[in-house]
Amino acid sequence: MDDLAHVYARSLFAVAQEQGKLDAVAEQLTQIDEALATSDDLRLFFFSPYFSSTEKRDALPRLFVDADPAIANLLDLLVENQRLPIVPRLRRAFDELFREERKLLPVSITSAVALDEQAAQRIADEIGRRTGRTIELTQQVDSELIGGLTLRVGNQILDASIRNRLESLRRTVAAG
Repeated sequence: MDDLAHVYARSLFAVAQEQGKLDAVAEQLTQIDEALATSDDLRLFFFSPYFSSTEKRDALPRLFVDADPAIANLLDLLVENQRLPIVPRLRRAFDELFREERKLLPVSITSAVALDEQAAQRIADEIGRRTGRTIELTQQVDSELIGGLTLRVGNQILDASIRNRLESLRRTVAAG
């Protein structure tokens, strides 16, 4: 099923890129995914076999007003093929393509206490300099880290927390 989501995502991405509408299509796809995720009524209507594909297709323009034609066509096709439940995976695949195209790199900093904005920005700037990418920075506070921080850069994690060091020390003592 994930392969199917990637096929739809690549097709939508190619159309949006060709038409110079990547940002608008990405935003609308996000809005649709969030609407489906948060509205029980929308999920019930679109995912239920009790409503016909015709009823669902007729409702699309009324529910998703001002949708870009590429998005409208995608939704129509997904409804016709009874594949609307793949929208969350399709969005993730589209977002990956979008980040790659824009050379965006997600970076998440988790620290025991809130970092000041300058410290977090210095970390992001250094990662950006080393990778040659634009950084999408998010910050979180987790007091269970005790001290230090964890840094997630793309799919890699650097754990420089005191909690991690204490756990390593505990394993070393237990093994010795």
